[in-house]
Amino acid sequence: QVQLVESGGGLVQPEGSLRLSCAVSGRLSSINYMAWYRQAPGNQREWVADITSGGNTNYAGSVKGRFTISRDNGKKTVYLQMNNLKPEDTAVYYCNIPISGYNYWGQGTRVTVSS
Repeated sequence: QVQLVESGGGLVQPEGSLRLSCAVSGRLSSINYMAWYRQAPGNQREWVADITSGGNTNYAGSVKGRFTISRDNGKKTVYLQMNNLKPEDTAVYYCNIPISGYNYWGQGTRVTVSS
């Protein structure tokens, strides 16, 4: 059984930083694609960033230049370094891995950006 566990969320002031982690457990020989999504209150879940096993990354325009996605393949963990946070970054952040046509999600970690 595949499980994803996010951590690292919390309350931070505007222009602050947080680092999210998502640890993957279960019988997986390899994970090609890993992604972060977020869902703000009243909004649909939106894609934030993704990374392939080779290290290629993509970012949503709203976070480009402020967020950095990375991964540790040996630890089966994906990270999201978030800098210069803004109130509009407030959301529950989820990691996602699609495997064999099925989307696995974590339970989410809440990020609140407020003074």
